[in-house]
Amino acid sequence: MQRHSTHSPLLSLPGAVPAEGRDEGVAAHYGDLFREQRALADGTGFVDLSHRGVVAVTGDDRLSWLHLLLTQHVSDLPVGRATEALILSANGHIEHALYLVDDGETVWAHVEPGTQAELLAYLESMKFFYRVEVADRTDDFAVVHLPAGSIAEVPGGVVVRETPHGRDLFLPRADLESFAASHGPAAGILAYEALRIEAHQPRLGAETDHRTIPHELGWIGTAVHLQKGCYRGQETVARVQNLGKPPRRLVFLHLDGSEVHLPGHGAPVRLAADGAEGRQLGFVTSSGRHHELGPIALALVKRNVPVDAPLLVGEKTAAAQEVVVEP
Repeated sequence: MQRHSTHSPLLSLPGAVPAEGRDEGVAAHYGDLFREQRALADGTGFVDLSHRGVVAVTGDDRLSWLHLLLTQHVSDLPVGRATEALILSANGHIEHALYLVDDGETVWAHVEPGTQAELLAYLESMKFFYRVEVADRTDDFAVVHLPAGSIAEVPGGVVVRETPHGRDLFLPRADLESFAASHGPAAGILAYEALRIEAHQPRLGAETDHRTIPHELGWIGTAVHLQKGCYRGQETVARVQNLGKPPRRLVFLHLDGSEVHLPGHGAPVRLAADGAEGRQLGFVTSSGRHHELGPIALALVKRNVPVDAPLLVGEKTAAAQEVVVEP
């Protein structure tokens, strides 16, 4: 997966500790994870998401064209209304997740770090005779997140994507440092991720693997519109919706707080009654430390795992589950 080559200038802020893995390029935290979480929960501060890819689609046919490719109904998307959408494989597996807003002239989308090149290649291959242009604007624009409840003033001319969870700004990358100076305190990606996990929001590359379908993660409704016309992978979506159930389901886990280390992505999940030698029934997709809930995680488990069954993560971490996707 290609990564954006530039590390954020905000890594020079006091206390900044660089993130690793898929979030390399921005700060994991600025010295106090829980303080940063509490600030976001209270509607103050901002999160540097400048490592995310930014894609722009222009042209008279941009909405009608995207409507044919995406899982979301966007042909009549009102100016300024945020939405999210997926691109599926022919077999209905999730390939891309886009977080969109149209400003009246351009559809702006931010995507997972390093996925924009592959996404653009696909979009370019599907242009045909449509009056559209697609461009990678990651070098020019940085995504910045203002939490829900924030009363921070947005600089003039900046495109804003507003959701119940906060506002995503497509900020000119050259303005990132001046924005930080006037809109602090900065919160790191670990605080942002802990609140994402608490909100049961799936993330491409964390909650997904090569065979994930939207039903497994609760993306039906938020990113998949069931009454729209054809798009690649729609047959799988319709079949599962009308005739069956997904093979796996997303769950939220409360982890035993006595363990020092958080389980990593891919840590096995079993029934607690079966112990560490029991059959693996799923795996951890994301984990974090929450300022109120303690250690938490999301996991994908087999659909038939009883919803009230105590679970075991890894070799010894006890976990209680909350239903995210109904079995």
